[in-house]
Amino acid sequence: MPRPSWDEYFAKIAEDVGRRSTCIKPQRQLGAIVVNDLHEIVSTGYNGMVRGAPHCEDVGCIKDKMNIPSGTGHEVCPAVHAEQNALIQAGRLARNCTMYLNAFPCKICARLIVNAGIKRVVTSGEYTDKEGLEILGKAGVEVRQVKI
Repeated sequence: MPRPSWDEYFAKIAEDVGRRSTCIKPQRQLGAIVVNDLHEIVSTGYNGMVRGAPHCEDVGCIKDKMNIPSGTGHEVCPAVHAEQNALIQAGRLARNCTMYLNAFPCKICARLIVNAGIKRVVTSGEYTDKEGLEILGKAGVEVRQVKI
């Protein structure tokens, strides 16, 4: 088995981080990691409820109950996204780093990624809303997709 590239290696870790998510939809168990130029993990994040709140796996998905399709209703879902959690943990250390995700970022997270100074985003999955990719591209953030 060939040795994985750095992008493949960290993309797999982001996927594993997503398995900590409390989202009840397996395709929405998202993970993010911030990695610096020395190939050191600065922070990790996965999507889930705010601290102290009941998890979706315990109370159900509010977006499902309201028939809100994937890629919309971000303001309704009470969860914090994987990218948001990773950026909160990294703080200013995120500047000039690479973020690895197991899905495309939504438009809200894409804006946060740009403002945090992330220079590169590597994804290993997709997302229904591709507007986040457009935001990253217009801001000059390099985006790469890898298969793992």
